[in-house]
Amino acid sequence: MSSVKLAVYPGTFDPITLGHLNIIERASRLFDRLVVAVGVNSVKEPWFTPEERCEMIRQAAQERGLTNIETTTYTGLTVSFAKKLGARVIIRGVRPLTDVPAELTMMMANRRLEPEIETLFLIADGELAHVSSSLIKEIASACEEGSLQTFVPKNVAEAVMRKIQEKSGET
Repeated sequence: MSSVKLAVYPGTFDPITLGHLNIIERASRLFDRLVVAVGVNSVKEPWFTPEERCEMIRQAAQERGLTNIETTTYTGLTVSFAKKLGARVIIRGVRPLTDVPAELTMMMANRRLEPEIETLFLIADGELAHVSSSLIKEIASACEEGSLQTFVPKNVAEAVMRKIQEKSGET
């Protein structure tokens, strides 16, 4: 078994928010390596491709000087992906009022599937704890880029606004 402390932070990250980045920054201090894993879910209809999401995460992490972050995509069960990487911890960011019941259910299922893999719940700092990718899309559909930068990094705000322009050109 490796002595490197490795954790996986999975999510859709469509797009990544400052809340996600807060979790990434804090988790990166707890582990030698943090793999931010973009889940590919055929049921969801994301705005950005998995590769675009990985690039936005890489760019935001680089701008913050986070050197122990890797990004990748995956399909299937998160716990199986974590085991394949040799990770012993899955990081889950939770919004206190909305995510806890579903996350606890998932954690208990993961413990049954892979008892040696722990789930660590982190809540984004106060002013970011309510932010979700869905909220970003809603704000973006009604606002200008500058308003988004309250909730997402600059590179993500620019990408979201480009996506809004593409979508409005489609109609």
